[in-house]
Amino acid sequence: MENFTAFLKRKNIVLSARRYGIDALGAMAQGLFCSLLIGTILNTLGTQFHIGFLTAQIITINEVGYTIGGMASFMSGAAMAVAIGYALQAPPLVLFSLATVGYACNALGKAGGPLAVLFVAIIAAECGKAVSKETKVDILVTPIVTTLVGIGAAWIIAPPIGSAASAFGQLIMRATDLQPFWMGILVSVLVGVALTLPISSAAICSVLGLTGLAGGAAVAGCCAQMVGFAVMSFRENGVGGLVSQGIGTSMLQMPNIVRNPRIWIPPTLASAITGPIATCLFRLEMNGAAINSGMGTCGLCGQLGVWTGWVSPSEQAVANGAAAITPGTMDWVGLVLISFVLPAVLSWAFGLLLRRIGWIKEGDLTLE
Repeated sequence: MENFTAFLKRKNIVLSARRYGIDALGAMAQGLFCSLLIGTILNTLGTQFHIGFLTAQIITINEVGYTIGGMASFMSGAAMAVAIGYALQAPPLVLFSLATVGYACNALGKAGGPLAVLFVAIIAAECGKAVSKETKVDILVTPIVTTLVGIGAAWIIAPPIGSAASAFGQLIMRATDLQPFWMGILVSVLVGVALTLPISSAAICSVLGLTGLAGGAAVAGCCAQMVGFAVMSFRENGVGGLVSQGIGTSMLQMPNIVRNPRIWIPPTLASAITGPIATCLFRLEMNGAAINSGMGTCGLCGQLGVWTGWVSPSEQAVANGAAAITPGTMDWVGLVLISFVLPAVLSWAFGLLLRRIGWIKEGDLTLE
């Protein structure tokens, strides 16, 4: 046992909740942001503002054309896996091999791809580190072991995780069959939670074709998480944290949530309030591309999606009965309140209460 412990120490393999649940998870969130989320932002900006170089197809793969944003999203699995390997301090040959592992795992995991990549990249990275520099042909052994272990683990682990993510999506769809009040609460909370978790809320909404009132509730939940965490953690993270979470991703808080799950209460409560307000009071519908229902304020894609749905609904939304409208004052007021004002005020108030009773302490929301 002592020899095994010494081996792990020599290989810098640290079997700990912090290394995997905080360091690796935080890095994965950054990898996802730099690929899938940035890609979606670029595509949305290009489409909405008719920016030629952002809408032009720059490459064709298997007869499918990709824009700049499309390529960024296409490489999300690789980006996440490399980010995880970096957090685990993987040597170069392991780190570079993880690109293949991450791409394959993300494709196999579908809507649950990011979560599958987290598990598989950790397994592949640690196995690669274990054999690194142990042979005279390290340049062959390390990449082969990392790749084969990673692809094998992905083949076993990723599909079930994808199925679980799809089941989560089906739960959201069933919620849309309820009355608007209850649907607003359930969809807002569930999609908002999915946005902060290491699964893709955007992919879930896209796969499910979440538009209309359900899409509006989803937008409300995502905004509550992003704006909520951004505002309630302003004292710890300042302007940088406000921007990175408010128009980036609340997933950056996952390592802190692992440390103290109570910090998740304020934005989740806020989403439970803004969801039914969106569906019952303002009748807020998201009839743009369904993927924008799961984007929240990330690059303002959720808001741009709502606006697009007003003036030019997507084919999927039209098939569900949507039609173009001229937005009135109440439409704009509702969008601003649901997206920004209410999440900020509610999450700040709930957060202040939890700080006063000691459930949230100074530093609990600090981004690393």
